[in-house]
Amino acid sequence: MDGRGRLAQSLTWIARLRARPPNTRLRAFFTEDLMRASRPLARHMLRRGRGWFLRCFLTLLRVRVPRGVGMAATALLIASSIAYGTIEGGHGPLIVVVFKEARDQAANAAGFRITSVALSGNVHVSREEVLAIAGVTGTTSLLFLDVATVRERLRTNPWIADATVLKLYPGELQVSISERQAFALWQKDRRVSVIAEDGTVLEPYITPGLVRLPLVVGQGAESRAKAFLALLEHYPEIRDQVRASILVGERRWNLRLRNGLDIRLPEADAARALERLVALERDSKLSTRDLTAIDLRLPDRVTVRLSPAAAQSRLDASKDRKPAAKKAGPA
Repeated sequence: MDGRGRLAQSLTWIARLRARPPNTRLRAFFTEDLMRASRPLARHMLRRGRGWFLRCFLTLLRVRVPRGVGMAATALLIASSIAYGTIEGGHGPLIVVVFKEARDQAANAAGFRITSVALSGNVHVSREEVLAIAGVTGTTSLLFLDVATVRERLRTNPWIADATVLKLYPGELQVSISERQAFALWQKDRRVSVIAEDGTVLEPYITPGLVRLPLVVGQGAESRAKAFLALLEHYPEIRDQVRASILVGERRWNLRLRNGLDIRLPEADAARALERLVALERDSKLSTRDLTAIDLRLPDRVTVRLSPAAAQSRLDASKDRKPAAKKAGPA
């Protein structure tokens, strides 16, 4: 024992083996011990000189493990278990949210809280909607705000064509919005939506201020409306009477006038058919006749369809003329 009452060396047999290198006596000890064992296989291996297992075991006893390895291994095991449980339990998004909130709180405490938001260019999108889409709240810090992400979020709104986001440190955010313009109303499957020039659906309903927009109907009409309505602008006499432009089979257009008259345009050269319609309207006032349809699909003729009342009147008139013609013959 030393002067403090402690043993000079450990009393455990593993510590004694690690403290001194293996020698012939130790090898003989393990050899005799294993030879006394009742396992035939071990006795056979030792007799044939195959003592590699013993050598490996003695080598492991000489290995000195650094301090703290066990603590590090335990911490790694705990961290791996937590990560596995988080992933399997679907708590990853919650962990991210908690981390972002802690990060923003630290930045706000350092003086990078968003104290003012300057918004411009919004007409149909309210300020509250812009801030909600951008993800800007009372706890958002300017330091960790990603302007590219905010810009992409704002462009997901159909009204917003583009946006510019600027950070002015320490706490001011500037957002400038470029909105799409309402161009027409689009009806599909009895549902009417507001669309832009490029066919983007801006609103799934009609507000009172947009009720006077031109109406297009049919599958694919939203993407072809701009070109056809631009064509109608060259014929104001017809345009002012149109209640709806109907795309038929995604190939050609029909016009439904305000008096219920249908104008059937050809698939090709609709401009020429509209010119013929303007001339007929100027010369014959077809829109005031008792008609239900005017067919302009054939280039060499115009076909009209009478209303049921007009067709019956015409039929009755023809019956009245036939007997008169027969009586006049013998005389």
